Amino acid sequence: MSTKPVDLHELASSAREELADAGDEAALEKWRIAYLGRKGRLPLVLRGLGELPLEERRRLGGEANQLRQELESALEAKREELKQQRHTAAEETGRLDVTLPGRPKRVGRLHPVTQTMREMLEIFVSMGFSVIEGPEVETEYYNFTALRIPEDHPARDMQDTLWLEGAEKDGAPLLLRTHTSPNQARFMEQHQPPIRIAVPGRCYRHEATDASREWMFTQIELLAVDEGISMADLKGTLFEFAKRMFGQERRVRFRCDYFPFVEPGVDMAIDCFLCGGDGCRTCRGEGWIEVLGAGMVHPEILSNMGYDADRYTGFAAGVGVERICMLRHGIEDIRAFYANDLRFLEQF
Repeated sequence: MSTKPVDLHELASSAREELADAGDEAALEKWRIAYLGRKGRLPLVLRGLGELPLEERRRLGGEANQLRQELESALEAKREELKQQRHTAAEETGRLDVTLPGRPKRVGRLHPVTQTMREMLEIFVSMGFSVIEGPEVETEYYNFTALRIPEDHPARDMQDTLWLEGAEKDGAPLLLRTHTSPNQARFMEQHQPPIRIAVPGRCYRHEATDASREWMFTQIELLAVDEGISMADLKGTLFEFAKRMFGQERRVRFRCDYFPFVEPGVDMAIDCFLCGGDGCRTCRGEGWIEVLGAGMVHPEILSNMGYDADRYTGFAAGVGVERICMLRHGIEDIRAFYANDLRFLEQF
Protein backbone atom coordinates (compact mmCIF):
# COMPACT_ATOMS: atom_id res chain seq x y z
CA MET A 1 0.00 0.00 0.00
CA SER A 2 1.46 3.41 -0.97
CA THR A 3 1.10 6.49 1.26
CA LYS A 4 2.20 10.07 0.86
CA PRO A 5 5.35 10.71 2.94
CA VAL A 6 5.09 13.21 5.79
CA ASP A 7 8.02 15.67 6.10
CA LEU A 8 7.88 16.93 9.69
CA HIS A 9 11.32 18.50 9.39
CA GLU A 10 10.18 20.76 6.57
CA LEU A 11 7.02 21.70 8.53
CA ALA A 12 9.03 22.49 11.67
CA SER A 13 11.53 24.62 9.74
CA SER A 14 8.78 26.57 8.02
CA ALA A 15 6.91 27.13 11.32
CA ARG A 16 9.99 28.42 13.13
CA GLU A 17 10.88 30.83 10.30
CA GLU A 18 7.39 32.33 10.11
CA LEU A 19 7.15 32.60 13.93
CA ALA A 20 10.43 34.51 14.04
CA ASP A 21 9.07 37.00 11.47
CA ALA A 22 5.80 37.64 13.43
CA GLY A 23 5.94 41.19 14.75
CA ASP A 24 2.65 41.69 16.60
CA GLU A 25 -0.26 39.89 18.24
CA ALA A 26 -2.25 39.74 15.01
CA ALA A 27 0.61 37.98 13.21
CA LEU A 28 1.00 35.56 16.14
CA GLU A 29 -2.66 34.64 16.02
CA LYS A 30 -2.49 34.11 12.25
CA TRP A 31 0.52 31.83 12.74
CA ARG A 32 -1.21 29.87 15.49
CA ILE A 33 -4.24 29.20 13.30
CA ALA A 34 -2.03 28.17 10.36
CA TYR A 35 0.07 25.66 12.28
CA LEU A 36 -1.78 24.71 15.50
CA GLY A 37 -5.41 25.56 14.79
CA ARG A 38 -8.10 22.96 14.26
CA LYS A 39 -7.42 22.96 10.50
CA GLY A 40 -3.74 23.85 10.84
CA ARG A 41 -0.88 22.00 9.18
CA LEU A 42 0.22 19.99 12.22
CA PRO A 43 -3.28 18.77 13.23
CA LEU A 44 -3.82 17.67 9.60
CA VAL A 45 -0.64 15.62 9.79
CA LEU A 46 -1.83 13.96 13.00
CA ARG A 47 -5.21 13.14 11.47
CA GLY A 48 -3.49 11.58 8.42
CA LEU A 49 -1.39 9.16 10.46
CA GLY A 50 -4.15 6.55 10.35
CA GLU A 51 -3.38 5.87 6.69
CA LEU A 52 0.25 4.92 7.40
CA PRO A 53 1.70 1.51 8.33
CA LEU A 54 1.77 0.77 12.06
CA GLU A 55 5.52 1.23 12.62
CA GLU A 56 5.67 4.51 10.68
CA ARG A 57 2.52 5.69 12.41
CA ARG A 58 4.10 5.17 15.83
CA ARG A 59 7.31 6.93 14.85
CA LEU A 60 5.69 9.92 13.19
CA GLY A 61 3.02 10.19 15.90
CA GLY A 62 5.64 10.59 18.60
CA GLU A 63 7.60 13.11 16.54
CA ALA A 64 4.47 15.11 15.69
CA ASN A 65 3.36 15.34 19.34
CA GLN A 66 6.84 16.43 20.37
CA LEU A 67 6.80 19.07 17.62
CA ARG A 68 3.42 20.34 18.83
CA GLN A 69 4.81 20.88 22.35
CA GLU A 70 7.85 22.68 20.95
CA LEU A 71 5.75 24.99 18.79
CA GLU A 72 3.35 25.81 21.65
CA SER A 73 6.30 26.68 23.91
CA ALA A 74 7.84 28.78 21.14
CA LEU A 75 4.55 30.62 20.70
CA GLU A 76 4.37 31.55 24.41
CA ALA A 77 8.00 32.65 24.37
CA LYS A 78 7.34 34.86 21.34
CA ARG A 79 4.33 36.43 23.06
CA GLU A 80 6.42 37.26 26.12
CA GLU A 81 9.14 38.70 23.88
CA LEU A 82 6.66 40.98 22.12
CA LYS A 83 5.26 42.05 25.49
CA GLN A 84 8.69 43.05 26.74
CA GLN A 85 9.33 44.93 23.53
CA ARG A 86 6.12 46.90 23.95
CA HIS A 87 7.05 47.84 27.54
CA THR A 88 10.52 48.92 26.47
CA ALA A 89 9.11 51.02 23.64
CA ALA A 90 6.62 52.63 26.01
CA GLU A 91 9.36 53.57 28.45
CA GLU A 92 11.53 55.00 25.64
CA THR A 93 8.71 57.16 24.31
CA GLY A 94 7.78 58.39 27.80
CA ARG A 95 4.26 56.97 27.83
CA LEU A 96 5.02 54.84 30.90
CA ASP A 97 6.47 56.60 33.94
CA VAL A 98 7.52 53.91 36.39
CA THR A 99 8.16 56.56 39.07
CA LEU A 100 4.45 57.39 39.36
CA PRO A 101 2.61 55.90 42.37
CA GLY A 102 0.38 52.91 41.70
CA ARG A 103 -3.36 53.18 41.42
CA PRO A 104 -4.88 53.08 44.91
CA LYS A 105 -6.97 50.04 45.78
CA ARG A 106 -10.42 50.66 47.17
CA VAL A 107 -10.55 49.47 50.76
CA GLY A 108 -13.74 48.05 52.18
CA ARG A 109 -15.22 49.02 55.51
CA LEU A 110 -17.73 47.75 58.01
CA HIS A 111 -21.40 48.33 57.31
CA PRO A 112 -22.85 51.16 59.46
CA VAL A 113 -25.15 48.69 61.23
CA THR A 114 -22.17 46.46 62.04
CA GLN A 115 -20.20 49.46 63.28
CA THR A 116 -23.04 50.49 65.57
CA MET A 117 -23.60 46.93 66.84
CA ARG A 118 -19.92 46.59 67.77
CA GLU A 119 -19.98 49.91 69.64
CA MET A 120 -23.06 48.81 71.56
CA LEU A 121 -21.53 45.44 72.43
CA GLU A 122 -18.33 47.11 73.63
CA ILE A 123 -20.41 49.15 76.08
CA PHE A 124 -22.25 46.09 77.41
CA VAL A 125 -19.07 44.00 77.63
CA SER A 126 -17.44 46.77 79.68
CA MET A 127 -20.35 46.40 82.14
CA GLY A 128 -19.75 42.67 82.58
CA PHE A 129 -21.95 41.13 79.86
CA SER A 130 -20.76 38.25 77.68
CA VAL A 131 -21.69 38.11 73.98
CA ILE A 132 -23.69 34.99 73.09
CA GLU A 133 -25.11 34.08 69.66
CA GLY A 134 -27.80 31.61 68.66
CA PRO A 135 -29.58 30.14 65.60
CA GLU A 136 -31.61 32.32 63.25
CA VAL A 137 -33.90 29.40 62.38
CA GLU A 138 -35.86 28.64 65.54
CA THR A 139 -38.56 26.32 66.83
CA GLU A 140 -41.95 27.61 67.82
CA TYR A 141 -41.22 26.62 71.43
CA TYR A 142 -38.15 28.82 71.91
CA ASN A 143 -39.45 31.72 69.85
CA PHE A 144 -42.87 31.88 71.54
CA THR A 145 -43.92 29.28 74.08
CA ALA A 146 -40.83 29.44 76.30
CA LEU A 147 -41.28 33.22 76.48
CA ARG A 148 -44.86 33.09 77.74
CA ILE A 149 -46.41 33.54 74.29
CA PRO A 150 -48.64 30.46 73.80
CA GLU A 151 -50.39 29.73 70.52
CA ASP A 152 -53.60 31.60 71.45
CA HIS A 153 -51.81 34.62 72.97
CA PRO A 154 -52.66 37.96 71.26
CA ALA A 155 -48.98 38.97 71.40
CA ARG A 156 -48.32 36.58 68.52
CA ASP A 157 -50.35 38.87 66.31
CA MET A 158 -47.82 41.62 67.02
CA GLN A 159 -45.06 39.63 65.32
CA ASP A 160 -45.77 38.74 61.68
CA THR A 161 -43.84 35.51 61.47
CA LEU A 162 -42.00 33.94 58.53
CA TRP A 163 -42.67 30.18 58.84
CA LEU A 164 -40.57 27.62 56.97
CA GLU A 165 -42.98 25.53 54.93
CA GLY A 166 -42.62 21.80 55.53
CA ALA A 167 -39.72 22.24 57.98
CA GLU A 168 -39.96 20.68 61.42
CA LYS A 169 -37.72 19.68 64.30
CA ASP A 170 -38.94 17.05 66.75
CA GLY A 171 -42.42 17.57 65.35
CA ALA A 172 -42.40 21.34 65.97
CA PRO A 173 -42.66 23.83 63.07
CA LEU A 174 -39.61 25.98 62.29
CA LEU A 175 -39.54 29.72 61.63
CA LEU A 176 -37.15 32.60 61.18
CA ARG A 177 -36.79 34.07 64.64
CA THR A 178 -38.76 37.24 65.25
CA HIS A 179 -36.42 38.43 68.02
CA THR A 180 -33.17 37.31 69.67
CA SER A 181 -34.94 36.42 72.94
CA PRO A 182 -35.07 32.67 72.13
CA ASN A 183 -31.35 32.38 72.78
CA GLN A 184 -31.89 33.69 76.31
CA ALA A 185 -34.13 30.69 77.02
CA ARG A 186 -31.60 28.37 75.41
CA PHE A 187 -28.80 29.82 77.54
CA MET A 188 -30.75 29.63 80.79
CA GLU A 189 -31.57 25.96 80.16
CA GLN A 190 -27.85 25.15 80.17
CA HIS A 191 -26.45 27.59 82.74
CA GLN A 192 -27.08 28.55 86.33
CA PRO A 193 -27.03 32.11 87.71
CA PRO A 194 -25.32 34.49 87.83
CA ILE A 195 -26.01 35.29 84.16
CA ARG A 196 -25.13 38.42 82.23
CA ILE A 197 -25.34 38.03 78.46
CA ALA A 198 -25.81 40.22 75.39
CA VAL A 199 -27.36 38.42 72.42
CA PRO A 200 -26.88 40.11 69.00
CA GLY A 201 -28.25 38.90 65.68
CA ARG A 202 -30.61 39.29 62.75
CA CYS A 203 -34.36 38.91 63.17
CA TYR A 204 -37.07 38.49 60.56
CA ARG A 205 -40.70 39.53 60.33
CA HIS A 206 -43.25 39.56 57.54
CA GLU A 207 -43.46 43.34 57.63
CA ALA A 208 -44.88 45.82 55.15
CA THR A 209 -41.65 47.78 54.80
CA ASP A 210 -41.63 51.54 55.13
CA ALA A 211 -39.27 54.24 56.36
CA SER A 212 -39.21 52.82 59.91
CA ARG A 213 -39.76 49.06 59.33
CA GLU A 214 -37.84 46.37 57.49
CA TRP A 215 -38.52 42.65 57.09
CA MET A 216 -34.99 41.98 58.38
CA PHE A 217 -33.41 43.91 61.22
CA THR A 218 -30.64 43.54 63.80
CA GLN A 219 -31.32 43.33 67.51
CA ILE A 220 -29.35 43.05 70.75
CA GLU A 221 -31.00 41.46 73.78
CA LEU A 222 -29.71 41.82 77.32
CA LEU A 223 -30.32 39.33 80.10
CA ALA A 224 -29.12 39.45 83.70
CA VAL A 225 -30.20 36.90 86.33
CA ASP A 226 -28.84 36.76 89.86
CA GLU A 227 -29.85 37.14 93.49
CA GLY A 228 -31.13 40.58 94.38
CA ILE A 229 -31.36 42.08 90.87
CA SER A 230 -33.94 44.87 90.86
CA MET A 231 -35.43 47.52 88.62
CA ALA A 232 -32.69 49.85 89.88
CA ASP A 233 -30.08 47.60 88.22
CA LEU A 234 -32.05 47.66 84.98
CA LYS A 235 -32.36 51.44 85.01
CA GLY A 236 -28.71 51.93 85.92
CA THR A 237 -27.52 49.67 83.10
CA LEU A 238 -29.68 51.29 80.43
CA PHE A 239 -29.03 54.78 81.75
CA GLU A 240 -25.28 54.22 81.40
CA PHE A 241 -25.75 52.74 77.92
CA ALA A 242 -27.74 55.76 76.74
CA LYS A 243 -25.15 58.18 78.12
CA ARG A 244 -22.26 56.44 76.40
CA MET A 245 -24.12 55.97 73.13
CA PHE A 246 -25.77 59.36 72.75
CA GLY A 247 -23.74 61.67 74.99
CA GLN A 248 -23.46 62.46 78.67
CA GLU A 249 -25.92 65.36 78.37
CA ARG A 250 -28.81 63.08 77.39
CA ARG A 251 -31.84 62.79 79.64
CA VAL A 252 -33.48 59.36 79.97
CA ARG A 253 -37.14 58.54 80.55
CA PHE A 254 -38.72 55.23 81.61
CA ARG A 255 -42.45 54.51 81.17
CA CYS A 256 -44.57 51.43 81.82
CA ASP A 257 -45.11 49.21 78.78
CA TYR A 258 -46.24 45.65 78.04
CA PHE A 259 -44.04 42.74 76.94
CA PRO A 260 -45.16 39.13 77.53
CA PHE A 261 -41.91 37.89 79.02
CA VAL A 262 -41.27 40.68 81.55
CA GLU A 263 -43.23 42.02 84.50
CA PRO A 264 -43.20 44.94 84.95
CA GLY A 265 -42.27 46.13 81.47
CA VAL A 266 -40.92 49.54 80.50
CA ASP A 267 -39.90 51.49 77.43
CA MET A 268 -36.87 53.75 77.57
CA ALA A 269 -36.67 57.05 75.70
CA ILE A 270 -34.07 59.79 75.43
CA ASP A 271 -34.75 63.49 75.06
CA CYS A 272 -34.66 64.60 71.44
CA PHE A 273 -31.16 65.78 70.61
CA LEU A 274 -32.43 68.00 67.79
CA CYS A 275 -34.97 70.09 69.66
CA GLY A 276 -33.76 69.52 73.22
CA GLY A 277 -37.19 68.27 74.28
CA ASP A 278 -39.23 71.16 72.86
CA GLY A 279 -40.85 69.03 70.16
CA CYS A 280 -39.97 68.68 66.47
CA ARG A 281 -40.59 66.49 63.43
CA THR A 282 -38.02 63.91 64.49
CA CYS A 283 -39.64 63.28 67.90
CA ARG A 284 -43.15 63.87 66.49
CA GLY A 285 -43.65 66.83 68.75
CA GLU A 286 -43.21 64.83 71.96
CA GLY A 287 -39.69 65.90 72.87
CA TRP A 288 -38.73 62.26 73.51
CA ILE A 289 -37.51 59.44 71.23
CA GLU A 290 -38.23 55.84 72.20
CA VAL A 291 -35.08 53.72 72.09
CA LEU A 292 -35.83 50.26 73.51
CA GLY A 293 -38.11 48.02 75.56
CA ALA A 294 -37.15 46.27 78.78
CA GLY A 295 -38.42 44.91 82.09
CA MET A 296 -37.95 42.43 84.91
CA VAL A 297 -37.90 38.79 83.82
CA HIS A 298 -41.24 37.17 84.58
CA PRO A 299 -41.00 34.69 87.52
CA GLU A 300 -42.81 32.08 85.43
CA ILE A 301 -39.99 32.07 82.90
CA LEU A 302 -37.40 31.65 85.65
CA SER A 303 -39.37 28.69 87.03
CA ASN A 304 -39.68 27.13 83.58
CA MET A 305 -35.89 27.29 83.24
CA GLY A 306 -35.45 25.41 86.53
CA TYR A 307 -34.53 28.45 88.64
CA ASP A 308 -35.88 29.21 92.08
CA ALA A 309 -38.03 32.29 91.35
CA ASP A 310 -38.11 33.13 95.06
CA ARG A 311 -34.34 33.33 95.13
CA TYR A 312 -33.41 34.73 91.72
CA THR A 313 -34.60 37.78 89.81
CA GLY A 314 -33.47 39.27 86.55
CA PHE A 315 -33.97 41.90 83.89
CA ALA A 316 -34.10 41.78 80.09
CA ALA A 317 -33.94 44.45 77.39
CA GLY A 318 -34.15 44.46 73.61
CA VAL A 319 -32.85 47.21 71.34
CA GLY A 320 -32.88 47.53 67.54
CA VAL A 321 -29.42 48.29 66.18
CA GLU A 322 -30.71 50.01 63.03
CA ARG A 323 -32.82 52.32 65.19
CA ILE A 324 -29.81 53.33 67.28
CA CYS A 325 -27.78 53.95 64.12
CA MET A 326 -30.59 56.04 62.61
CA LEU A 327 -30.85 58.16 65.75
CA ARG A 328 -27.11 58.75 66.01
CA HIS A 329 -26.64 59.74 62.36
CA GLY A 330 -29.96 61.39 61.57
CA ILE A 331 -31.00 58.74 59.01
CA GLU A 332 -34.68 59.01 58.14
CA ASP A 333 -35.26 55.77 56.17
CA ILE A 334 -34.25 52.32 57.46
CA ARG A 335 -34.36 50.93 53.92
CA ALA A 336 -31.21 52.88 53.06
CA PHE A 337 -29.12 50.42 55.09
CA TYR A 338 -29.82 47.51 52.73
CA ALA A 339 -30.26 49.26 49.37
CA ASN A 340 -26.53 48.70 48.56
CA ASP A 341 -26.08 52.32 47.49
CA LEU A 342 -22.37 53.13 47.87
CA ARG A 343 -23.13 56.85 47.95
CA PHE A 344 -24.90 56.23 51.26
CA LEU A 345 -22.61 53.57 52.72
CA GLU A 346 -19.36 55.43 52.01
CA GLN A 347 -20.40 58.18 54.45
CA PHE A 348 -19.68 55.91 57.42
